[in-house]
Amino acid sequence: MGMSSIFWLVVIVIAVVVEACTVQLVSIWMVAGGIGALIADLCGAPFWIQTAIFAGVTALALVISRPMVKKVMHFQKVDTNAGRYIGKTGIVTAQIDNTEGVGQVTVLGSVWTARSLDGSILLEGENVVIKAIEGVKLIVEPEHRRPEAE
Repeated sequence: MGMSSIFWLVVIVIAVVVEACTVQLVSIWMVAGGIGALIADLCGAPFWIQTAIFAGVTALALVISRPMVKKVMHFQKVDTNAGRYIGKTGIVTAQIDNTEGVGQVTVLGSVWTARSLDGSILLEGENVVIKAIEGVKLIVEPEHRRPEAE
């Protein structure tokens, strides 16, 4: 057994170990590529051809199996704690005044420090929509925009 055979066996073992540890299908395609390269080595192919076969088989295995894997594995994006507040309606529990640096909103049962999106003063009891989160502050705007004074 030559050095390149040992190299490909090491590649295969490492890919299997990584796959076993992650269970996320991140290196299984390299196992197939390593096996292809090992077979090429055992048939006497030069190392550059083995490497090309490794890359080609890995890419081919990825292209062929990835759509099937995506269907089988149901990946769901779950909002983080903060992300779930965006777009929700809250109520001003302490007047919001960006100039004074004050204001609170209660949304989904949680009390947050809040600032208005456009810098306007929002009164206690007013319904607001959460537009963004900056640090630990909600950025809000009135649920129903007040008509602008002319």
